[in-house]
Amino acid sequence: MMAGNLSKALLRKITVSNKLDEEDVGSLEKLPIERRMMGPREIVVRDGERPTQCCLVVEGFMFRAKTTFDGQRQILSLHIPGEIPDLQSLHLGIMDHDLVTLTSCTLGLIPHDVLKQLNSVRPNVAAALWRETLIDAAIFREWIVNVGRRTGLARMAHLLSELRRRLEAIGRASDGAFRLPITQAELADCLAMSTVHVNRVLQELRREGLIEVERSAFRLLDQPKLEDLGQFDPHYLHLTPVT
Repeated sequence: MMAGNLSKALLRKITVSNKLDEEDVGSLEKLPIERRMMGPREIVVRDGERPTQCCLVVEGFMFRAKTTFDGQRQILSLHIPGEIPDLQSLHLGIMDHDLVTLTSCTLGLIPHDVLKQLNSVRPNVAAALWRETLIDAAIFREWIVNVGRRTGLARMAHLLSELRRRLEAIGRASDGAFRLPITQAELADCLAMSTVHVNRVLQELRREGLIEVERSAFRLLDQPKLEDLGQFDPHYLHLTPVT
């Protein structure tokens, strides 16, 4: 897979929320991106490491996580194709969490020095990448509210509503249906719930006719009702460019 093909995922995602001109797009298409294939549940960058490159998700899903000293894991975010989950490493230097593949992934590795040079000569690209990190932070804030102040049923409804919106924006969801290969244990780590509680919540959402789940295939049957149940307001996703 050539670098130009690898950059298509980035362009599709970044242009959802940012306006770029032809020269900006061309500069992203020319990025020297190294392809790396990884299996599911592999650590790409560990907490405490000092990476020299950023990781673009081309295909598959990834997550960020922190693990406590007694082995309790909290998944902090889920990442979809086109996102660069460790973009903050460009300026922070040291990783303060683990970056892990959820599924088998095609990744694109972009050297830090290349991104820094691009930011210096293409201010629109720099602003777009900065905005992507701000959107990332907005999602973090919403996840904190989700695990801290919503019921288990609302947490699940909110997470599924968010993922549907994010995947729909890049053409990976249609009519409320999307693929997400995630276990109930991993959902529990996303939502600060037990695996048993996750199972009960999914069963209740099924009984209410709000979702269908078949292995890794999710279908949201009544999206407005599910969003209402999850107290979901999509504004924090910033899915349109600033005018």
